[in-house]
Amino acid sequence: MEKSIKEIISLTKRKGFVYPSSLIYGGFSSSYDFGPRGVLLKKNLKEEWWNEMTRNRDDVFGLDASIIMNPKTWEASGHLSKGFADKLSECKKCHKRFKDLENDQKCPECKGELTPPREFNLMMKTFIGPVEDDAAVTYLRAETCQGIFVNFKNVMNSMRADLPFGIAQIGKSFRNEITPGNFIFRMREFEQMEMQWFCKKEDADNFFEFWLDKRLKWYEGLGIDMKKLRKVEVGEEERAHYAKRQVDIEYLFPFGWGEIEGIHNRGDWDLKTHSDHSGEDFSIEGEFPWVIETSVGVERSLLAFLVDSYTRLDDGRDESSDRKETVLKIDRRLAPTKVAVFPLLKNKKELVDKAKEVFSEIKKEFDAVYDETGSIGKRYRRQDEVGTPFCITIDFDTIEDNTVTVRERDTMNQMRVEIENLGKKIKEFMNNGDFVS
Repeated sequence: MEKSIKEIISLTKRKGFVYPSSLIYGGFSSSYDFGPRGVLLKKNLKEEWWNEMTRNRDDVFGLDASIIMNPKTWEASGHLSKGFADKLSECKKCHKRFKDLENDQKCPECKGELTPPREFNLMMKTFIGPVEDDAAVTYLRAETCQGIFVNFKNVMNSMRADLPFGIAQIGKSFRNEITPGNFIFRMREFEQMEMQWFCKKEDADNFFEFWLDKRLKWYEGLGIDMKKLRKVEVGEEERAHYAKRQVDIEYLFPFGWGEIEGIHNRGDWDLKTHSDHSGEDFSIEGEFPWVIETSVGVERSLLAFLVDSYTRLDDGRDESSDRKETVLKIDRRLAPTKVAVFPLLKNKKELVDKAKEVFSEIKKEFDAVYDETGSIGKRYRRQDEVGTPFCITIDFDTIEDNTVTVRERDTMNQMRVEIENLGKKIKEFMNNGDFVS
């Protein structure tokens, strides 16, 4: 099935996943707000990564470093040098900037004359204190990993950690991208999920392969079509100056292949340069640890899961129409809403009261919604479209025997479940258990 990015964008806006930012003021370029369902999807995605990287291990520790750091951090890391810059031409008339233009080309906006290309740093500048002078200049972080590196000794000492060990962090980063685009794939404000694995030099190659394999299996475990994932070995001329090796994990989006995660062997460059610039000794027994990095773009991977699960079906879900129906076949663990609760009829008080009673209990354990509007078929389709794995219907049999109908999204199979066992059953199903009674 051909999937267009316009279809995905339409769904995300209509159903409360992603909205264009500041829309009442005409929007703001490449800025997006995550709505009620988008917030839950993002939370679930980050939680799955956090569990994989920290909770399921005893050798990776969490961190939440400050977004605004001492500017000397970015001098040491090289972000204020020419290496972290784009070459841009500026229009002398409208003052807009563009990259990748020919020397004799006119401004694409107003046909004005362009300046010769010069380098513009991608760091976002801000000011600390009441006066905007040079002494108050600092930057919004361009990546989360530098907060991990400057805290290397703090974490190691406070957690009594020995090599090898890792430090994981989820947080916002900011880059003054000149050509953002492709919806939430490339933005100026974005989130990263990063883990820096500190090890001995002689173990670095083995750990690189270990983490690359682990990260690919994570995507596979959450249902990504592995035919649409590929590993790209990045050549020496294209990778960052500190990288000994780099493999990008790319997903095949409707607009083409795009990187969603990078695995990097950063060598000992980061700890060495921060030691040199700060005077803090980050060596262990005279040697600097080497770093294997896994770096995931939250919004990019979220978009990959959305695209991958977006399905258009003509399989009898809507018997009154020949049109195709949308089903978001997203992994149950990532689904924004886990359960929807319906009374069979909204004009039967006993059914509505019982449905609300069930809803009030089930939402204590799961993200849930209540819906009594429209036919049961239409209510099912509403939930299919936003990826809700399970729908619970309270009918007249419920009043008699205290059982409900549970219907599963992908198979449309149904079973009767006793209300007292409902939470336990849903948990079993949520852990990707087979939908069988």
